Amino acid sequence: MAEAAPAPMPVPEVAIADAAALDVHLRDADRPFVVRGLAADWPLVRAGRTSASAARDLLLGHHRDRPFTVSVGQPGSGGRLFYDAAMQMNFRTMEAKLPEIFARIHAFAGQPDAPAIYLASIDMHQFFDGLHEANRIDLGTREPLASIWIGTRTRIAAHNDVPHNLAVCAVGRRRFTLFPREQFRNLYLGPVDHTPAGRAVSMVDFHAPDLAAHPRFAAALAEAQVVELEAGDALYIPALWWHHVEGLEDFNVLVNYWWRDAPRWLGQPQEALHHAMMTIRDLPADQRTHWREMFDHYVFAADADALVAHIPAEGRGVLDPMTPALAARIRAYLLRALSR
Repeated sequence: MAEAAPAPMPVPEVAIADAAALDVHLRDADRPFVVRGLAADWPLVRAGRTSASAARDLLLGHHRDRPFTVSVGQPGSGGRLFYDAAMQMNFRTMEAKLPEIFARIHAFAGQPDAPAIYLASIDMHQFFDGLHEANRIDLGTREPLASIWIGTRTRIAAHNDVPHNLAVCAVGRRRFTLFPREQFRNLYLGPVDHTPAGRAVSMVDFHAPDLAAHPRFAAALAEAQVVELEAGDALYIPALWWHHVEGLEDFNVLVNYWWRDAPRWLGQPQEALHHAMMTIRDLPADQRTHWREMFDHYVFAADADALVAHIPAEGRGVLDPMTPALAARIRAYLLRALSR
């Protein structure tokens, strides 16, 4: 008999009185939390509680007449947007107008083997007029990217995102299973360059985890948290936390806000990881050890001032504190080096 997977813990819930209280929680939290009913007064939430058709009509009343990128899965896949047996995507990505997409979603409603239809990370400002203004969370001085996710019953493999994330279930229901950052080793990540949506994903099927093939997944589940969001509920996901996401109704809408603590002019760590794979990973072991120590010294040093105390201030170059000008200089150097 196969060993049973441990059950995840619930995500803690907090009460929020106003935008100021939300700001405090977002600044202080280093773990996920749920706010029930945070967006209960949104017109989109109220429409969705009436019917899926009412929610679609509201969205169509705001949409711009332009093509939307949509992913369409295979019939009978259970809504899982993932790899097929040949490690190719089991879904097609195409462009269509929103009324056409919604007509397909309506036509498949109630069919158990219907293909997943999924609009992922649609910029609310670029693709809708007035939707964000009528349905938004006050995040104070943060300048988030506001995105909307629309689709049928879907299963999105566990992945992480670089920014912080406030995810608001606007229509339908969603289930999130979350893991701390350090659990990546126990999630059995797939390719880092050939991915469903730009981030490496867990290869474990959360609906049928095979602990014989993925024994460390049990350790990940022991640290996992799970929550089911109803319409109007919000979930905070700290930067780089892993999350598996399921749309549980025939029609689901999520609005999320992404923001980073780091300034926008800093580069992306994922790009540095790819460059390190190219330049360091296949070196002889003794050289890899040396470069690990160099990275610890120059990148992960606890006392940055000690690195430069012996160098005159005017000669510290890239060892100086990072600024937009210095970041631009480093970027130009890298572009020249990579073009050779």
